[in-house]
Amino acid sequence: MTYGMRMDTHIHRLDGPRGKRDSATRYALLPLRLFLGATFVYAGLDKLTDSSFLRSGGAGSIGDTLRAARDSAAVPALIDLALENPAGFGYAIALGELAVGIGTLLGLFGRLAALGGALISLSLWLTVSWATTPYYYGNDLAYLMAWLPLVLAGAPYLSLDAAWRSRRRSGGYL
Repeated sequence: MTYGMRMDTHIHRLDGPRGKRDSATRYALLPLRLFLGATFVYAGLDKLTDSSFLRSGGAGSIGDTLRAARDSAAVPALIDLALENPAGFGYAIALGELAVGIGTLLGLFGRLAALGGALISLSLWLTVSWATTPYYYGNDLAYLMAWLPLVLAGAPYLSLDAAWRSRRRSGGYL
């Protein structure tokens, strides 16, 4: 068998069971991308539509949440910074989550959106959920770890990023 024949055999095998495995591998991050994107869109909209969250004080407010977490945070300086304008910080988090979620769902600047999600999750882990014991009861660390594969891989399939790459390769314009 020559090298060329092996190559043809390899290509032929991609149409069979191995092709299905390769296809499944190719789309393996899609469920994670959809889950994180939808969750962050929901989280952002939930905060923006919650009348008590975007207040500086009162039950359910971002201000009270920050003050309650301040002494147990890994980086209390982040909370002090947010407490300078709790409502503004609440809007920034909500709009950031919404932008990250939409970017992730559409696959628009996928790596940048995932990095934004990772940074939001990291900041929440280091502040609000730092004192959660045992650590695996807190969700922010798990979200941070879930964002990392998307930071590395981006949104290579079923995304605006992929469509742009395809158009550039073919010489077309969007």
